Amino acid sequence: MYDSLKRFDKKYTPLKKMGLRITGLGFADARKKVHVIEVQRPFMFDSRLIPKRFEGLDVRSKISGELPPEFNINRDREDWKEFEYVWAPERFEKFVDRCSKEIREQLKNPEMTREEMLSALCFGNFDLHKEKTLRLIEEGKLPAYTEV
Repeated sequence: MYDSLKRFDKKYTPLKKMGLRITGLGFADARKKVHVIEVQRPFMFDSRLIPKRFEGLDVRSKISGELPPEFNINRDREDWKEFEYVWAPERFEKFVDRCSKEIREQLKNPEMTREEMLSALCFGNFDLHKEKTLRLIEEGKLPAYTEV
């Protein structure tokens, strides 16, 4: 596993210039000892560049740093997760619609379409994320997005 982590680090070193941090090995399931490669990335990062798996290990990506205002939620209540979903697809859409010029500049891709920006910021596939989110809302596992 450590050799896989070293090869991952070597292969994805260029992404470090864009803000990627490879934090090491972690557990997807500590009881079953299922390992993952853990990385951190800034919010403004093309997450499509990070693989979902590498040499048989899942890659877990976390967002570090501050989030844009569209993602600010009130976390004062203990049960805030019952009322707000920070990764609601509508939040990504609002951010992309407001900041498309800055996104293209930050990601160094002046030709990016709205759909590409959404997928880049939203875990690699915006349509899949939106579909999954809507299904979880229907099942009552996530709160529906409400504009504040």
